[in-house]
Amino acid sequence: MSVDFYGIPNCDTVKKARAWLDAKGIAYTFHDYKKDGADPARLRAWIAAKGWETVLNRRGTAFRKLDPAQTADLDAEKAVPLMQANPSTIKRPVIEHPGGLLVGFDAAEWERALG
Repeated sequence: MSVDFYGIPNCDTVKKARAWLDAKGIAYTFHDYKKDGADPARLRAWIAAKGWETVLNRRGTAFRKLDPAQTADLDAEKAVPLMQANPSTIKRPVIEHPGGLLVGFDAAEWERALG
């Protein structure tokens, strides 16, 4: 099995998730949001699958540093350009795998999905 892995390399959660995949022998293609950007069509697909509230990391420093005008009255449509312009606001990591989509790292959830 091979999965598509989206994140930022220096993120601690991404490092943990990569180590988990490596330990399980699961191959992955890594996509760096900072270098490769965030494709709006892909963001919309993730939002359709998991909801914008899950895909947008509102707890992180990057989100909290945004101008309140950018974060007011957020919805799915407004979240896409916000995440595209500020990829650090995307929850990390995101994994596209043959059975679906994982957002964030939860070892138990990943074991059930990718085991």
